[in-house]
Amino acid sequence: MQNAANPLAKPRMLDTSEAAEYLGLSASTLAKMRIAGSGPAFRKIGPRRVVYHPDDLAAWLDASRRRSTSDKGERSK
Repeated sequence: MQNAANPLAKPRMLDTSEAAEYLGLSASTLAKMRIAGSGPAFRKIGPRRVVYHPDDLAAWLDASRRRSTSDKGERSK
């Protein structure tokens, strides 16, 4: 997700609705995951402003990869 005009540019931070769309979730589900501590890493940059880094979203998705429904994955260790 780098800027083609400037390959050294930092990726743009995503707000909750953009992050939810990227993950295929609703914004309210993502908000509930923040409260429970079960969602992707986020940054709180103001009293009511939450943003997500695209790399954190991708890492969270990768960490939830499973091979079967009985696979507990790395998080359960």
